[in-house]
Amino acid sequence: MAWKDRGVLAYLLITFGVSWAGMFAVRLLLGMSLADPLAQLSMAFVPAIAAFVVRRWVTGEGFGDAGLALRLRSAWPYYLAAWFGPPALVVMSAGIAAATGLADPSLASFDDVLPGLPGWAFLLLLVGLIPLLSPLYWGEEFGWTGYLRLRLFPGRPVLASVVTGLIWGAWHYPLAFLGYVEYADVVAGLLIWTVSFQFQEILLGWLRQRSGSIWPSSLAHAGNNMVLFLLVGMLLGKEGARFGGSATDLIVMGPLVLASILVVVGGRGRRSPRSAVTGNGRAAGAVGAG
Repeated sequence: MAWKDRGVLAYLLITFGVSWAGMFAVRLLLGMSLADPLAQLSMAFVPAIAAFVVRRWVTGEGFGDAGLALRLRSAWPYYLAAWFGPPALVVMSAGIAAATGLADPSLASFDDVLPGLPGWAFLLLLVGLIPLLSPLYWGEEFGWTGYLRLRLFPGRPVLASVVTGLIWGAWHYPLAFLGYVEYADVVAGLLIWTVSFQFQEILLGWLRQRSGSIWPSSLAHAGNNMVLFLLVGMLLGKEGARFGGSATDLIVMGPLVLASILVVVGGRGRRSPRSAVTGNGRAAGAVGAG
């Protein structure tokens, strides 16, 4: 087995084995809710730990293509896209929700989410917190986008993103059976959820590739979770129970698809700022934005 294939297999075994065992243990043995931040933190860094173990000890390839440097000077446009992209997707999603009659979006919808704080202030506070929350989502990004995506289908970045998104989505599946998310039709719900992960991964992979750093995708991941899906779910309220509990995923899907098309079409023929190279000096493969 080639060093890369051995690394991918080891990464998946560690990530799925440790995470899934932990999810079931936390819920069934300890009786904790998986919505508990302590329970989530115990899972959030497993992909990063797996990637570290594989890079350091399984393949010995090192961290040359890990994208750990911030690269603020050259990558600042991608940091801005990662920071303000999720709020922009919220606006688009709100428009879809209004057009379909699922919600009547207004800033008043967020009044008193924090007692005494007007809706606009709550939104500004939430968006301002995204950079502070991004280290929490680095754990997933360092593993999925910063390791696995780079090693699947070299030279075919869209396919690599789609397959990474499929695997990343499947990693979340126990949550649908342990009380974290509820679907009237579990199969349909997981299918819709998985597709949303695939389009998210296209955008996260684009940020990682174009910036040369894992930090913009970590920033965007924080924004997706703590702004995009959170706020759209709040806007839908009880209407979110429609479509078998998948209303939020379906509403958000439109803007995600549009943004993915834009980055894929815009990235055709463009190359990354610099080639990704492994710790052993081997090229990780062409992983351009397209």
